[in-house]
Amino acid sequence: MSFSVSGKTAIVTGGANGIGLAIGRHLADKGANVMFADMEEDTLIEQLGENPEDGPIRFFAGDLREKLTLANLLSATIDAFDSVDILINASRQVVTSDSLNPDDDAVELLLQQNLITALRLSQLVAKRMIKQSEGEETPQGGAIINLSSIATCRANPDLLAYGISSAAIDQMTRSLAVTLAPHRIRVNALAFGSVMSRSLQETLKDHDDYRNDIEQHTPLGRIAACSELADAVQFLASEGSGFMTGQIMTLDGGRSLVDPVSAPAH
Repeated sequence: MSFSVSGKTAIVTGGANGIGLAIGRHLADKGANVMFADMEEDTLIEQLGENPEDGPIRFFAGDLREKLTLANLLSATIDAFDSVDILINASRQVVTSDSLNPDDDAVELLLQQNLITALRLSQLVAKRMIKQSEGEETPQGGAIINLSSIATCRANPDLLAYGISSAAIDQMTRSLAVTLAPHRIRVNALAFGSVMSRSLQETLKDHDDYRNDIEQHTPLGRIAACSELADAVQFLASEGSGFMTGQIMTLDGGRSLVDPVSAPAH
């Protein structure tokens, strides 16, 4: 059983910061070609340096909510690396929402940001993966990994929008898995609890008590590092999970097994 991603080409959205950046760097360290995609061009340059003309790392800056931007991202990846084998939909946003305010547009915002963008890019990339595998008899046609959250099964009034968008991602994962299985393209999701992402770091700055609250309600007693998510993503992208599709793998230190915690799941 191989967990290698060496020689594969991956697109990682949300690649300028936190979880997406950690995943992209991890895959590159393991020998993959990686296209980091994000809206924040200055941050991409700060983290990755000027875009090289060769080498295993490139970046693409643009608003991935725009259809043309998604098409251009895929084209840039093909121009740079000739193919795409792995898609990591790591671009995500967490905002609080007012569950009883009909004027609160947080649900629409997060469905667009967290769901629709991932769906459209998955559709584009899947078509390319299908084209690439035509005439080939390899058991693996590609892998798509979506980042989800344990907020799908933990009702927090302040995270109505985030919970809805995460649940939608889970169902998108299952539906695409069935659709793409005949083409040997696997689609899975990684639902995580508290990870030291950029958004959680910012939350902890304003709410010191959240850290203790999270740790007390997590059986393993700590917040995960972004690198731990990256290891799990590598597994889902590799042949080691070759018979796994349509699954929502949970990485939360056991937090979803115990009573809810007031701090948000990031």
